[in-house]
Amino acid sequence: MTSVKHSVVHHDDEDAHLASLGYTSDYKRDMSLWGNFSLGFTYLSPVVGVYSLFAFALGTGGPPMIWAVVLAAVGQLLVALVFGEVVSQYPVSGGIYPWARRLWGRRWAWMAGWVYMIALVVTIASVSYGAGPFVAMVFGVEPSVNVTILCALALIAIVTVLNLGGTRLLAKVAVFGFAAELAGAIVVGGWLLLTERHQNLGVLFDSFDVSAGGSYLPAFLASALIGVYLYYGFEACGDVAEEVKNPRVQIPKSMRMTIYVGAFASFFITLALLLAVPDIRAVISGADPDPVTTVLSEAFGPIGFRVVLVVVLISFFSCALSLQAAASRLIYSYARDHMMPASHLLSRFSATRAVPPYALLLAAVVPSVIILGSKVSADALTKIVSFAALGIYLGFMMVVLAALRARIKGWVPSGKFTLGAWGLPITIAAFTYQVLAALNMAWPRTPDAPWYDNYIVVLSAAIVIGVGLAYMLIAKPYLRKDAPHGDAVRATVDA
Repeated sequence: MTSVKHSVVHHDDEDAHLASLGYTSDYKRDMSLWGNFSLGFTYLSPVVGVYSLFAFALGTGGPPMIWAVVLAAVGQLLVALVFGEVVSQYPVSGGIYPWARRLWGRRWAWMAGWVYMIALVVTIASVSYGAGPFVAMVFGVEPSVNVTILCALALIAIVTVLNLGGTRLLAKVAVFGFAAELAGAIVVGGWLLLTERHQNLGVLFDSFDVSAGGSYLPAFLASALIGVYLYYGFEACGDVAEEVKNPRVQIPKSMRMTIYVGAFASFFITLALLLAVPDIRAVISGADPDPVTTVLSEAFGPIGFRVVLVVVLISFFSCALSLQAAASRLIYSYARDHMMPASHLLSRFSATRAVPPYALLLAAVVPSVIILGSKVSADALTKIVSFAALGIYLGFMMVVLAALRARIKGWVPSGKFTLGAWGLPITIAAFTYQVLAALNMAWPRTPDAPWYDNYIVVLSAAIVIGVGLAYMLIAKPYLRKDAPHGDAVRATVDA
């Protein structure tokens, strides 16, 4: 009985705080700390990230690429700390958009939300499409373009149905996905370390004479993309802020836990795979283009390999589920403030399911259209997806820069989680990391390719930003509703 009373008090307190920020919520606070953490972890998905990029990273930078996994974890932890301060003061659904709105203003928030929204729906398409070949391998089917498209569309349909089931079901599926992925990572990694050791630890410092222009640094920076692509997802913990119990305390904790556990799992999987590769030079030369399949099939045999593939599929599935949940909350938050076309429809809320159904459907339809486009041109899909990771980093960067600007102008975070005197140096360090990581993603590395392919990441970002700016300047969506904005500094001054 006491527990129920405490829960009611917490809910009333959080609802009152949300009202003080200018919002009332129809969401149900059904998500616990573990559900919130699992949502962030399954979005981050170490298994999906490592298995997808291991061959590229090892072939490009050799075994020392593993240290990029560590460096990126430290950099993103800094960002998570900044986000923790912000969400603790502004626990509003939608994450990056409402945070940017309160820290800077309406125009800045509109652009941050636009960039992040496009990046999220493209990432849903990318993850769903990437799951196709694994489905085909599990069932022994040739992973043709048609099969991959059908599997991707089926995945999106399933996660949409589950997301329509509400917060409690979302949390349960996320916890299951987290448990399956972490257990799979530990079991697979542990088995490889115990039975498939072909390399010693000294290999982690051996570049195998990989270089670019006579220097190892460019090769390492290229391979470091494995770390850059690994550690986003923790922000999803804040995207569902209005569905979390005691969010001002729990969400900053969930974000940090996502980085801690995600970093451990990522490093462990990468280490186990590295030490299990029988011929590293074959990977670097391209003779073994898929070392993950080589290692796992040899270590587990045909039946065991399929079991491992099932775990990988669960990871892809959970990742797509969490991505769609995050995207739908952003779209709903955006529409609630009348910041996008069809806001009257996208801001509708299902009282029965306690979710925004039309925002969820948009987060299903757009990725599906992108995937269907691969039937016309797989190259076009690659070009569209190339923006995804950079777009997410740009969205992060806009929030961190807004927090830095607000601090300089006098903002003192007033949430239940603050960094105190460390706030300014950590924010500066987080922004510096974000800029360096974004430059590394956008850096042209294919001089022999046509210029538009060499600069495809920059071009795709420029197109997304250009379209967003044009719409913002012409339609002025940020003027449609006078919801609170740019008040972080004013609130500090008034206090």
